[in-house]
Amino acid sequence: MNQATFLDLLTEGEFPAPICVVQECGGFLESHSHPYEVKALVTQGQIDIVIDGIKTSYLANQIHSESYGGKGVQYLASRKGIELQ
Repeated sequence: MNQATFLDLLTEGEFPAPICVVQECGGFLESHSHPYEVKALVTQGQIDIVIDGIKTSYLANQIHSESYGGKGVQYLASRKGIELQ
């Protein structure tokens, strides 16, 4: 999927404009969940999402962990169902 298609998908799903997220190489987040739905498009590097020991896509409130490849990762992310202040 390219960035234009991703942005169209966000619009169709009534998601807000995405933000660019950058994580450093070798970084990770311990198991956690999101109280909102997330759509993301990796634009550089690699990200591994693990749920119940299986790499997969995730939905709102699923507990998961993340790890980032040797060059880190950069991605566009949009969160639906959360009020940003």
